[in-house]
Amino acid sequence: MVVQVPERIPLHEAHVGWVGAELALLRPPRLAGLVLVDAVGIQVAGHPAADFFALTPAQVAERSWFDPSRASIPDPASLPPAARAIVVGNRAALAVYGGASADPSLLERLAGITVPTLVLWGEADRIVDVDLGRAYAAAIPGARFEVLEGVGHVPQVEAPEVLLSAVRPFVEGR
Repeated sequence: MVVQVPERIPLHEAHVGWVGAELALLRPPRLAGLVLVDAVGIQVAGHPAADFFALTPAQVAERSWFDPSRASIPDPASLPPAARAIVVGNRAALAVYGGASADPSLLERLAGITVPTLVLWGEADRIVDVDLGRAYAAAIPGARFEVLEGVGHVPQVEAPEVLLSAVRPFVEGR
């Protein structure tokens, strides 16, 4: 089976949840469930996603981590020239291919998701706040919402054991 992903979806790491939601809307027959973790993609009044491209690496860490002192985002100025060029190039590519953080139509369309869905959100996510996560879950019929304590926007990096402890029971129930 070939699945075509709509062109409006930015395909980079920060938008994996958005892509997952769009794929669930296509109802592929082998999809048994959906887990969204601090996902972007929807617009909720009063709860905008942070503009990643307007933030410095230190500001990204501050907004992404429960404990920003543990973040592993190096200052590009401290890198050797070749590594700095890669960082600058990656950021430029993200701006071109994945600059948008929401599709104005997605929130309404989420009602079409028919698979069991778990929406997980870091309590200290300051890239996309917890209330946006609650709106994501509320828009998907039967979705369960859970706040992950002690993590921010990147629980898979900051505290993978916390994320896995929330995902494992959902997956085992499938």
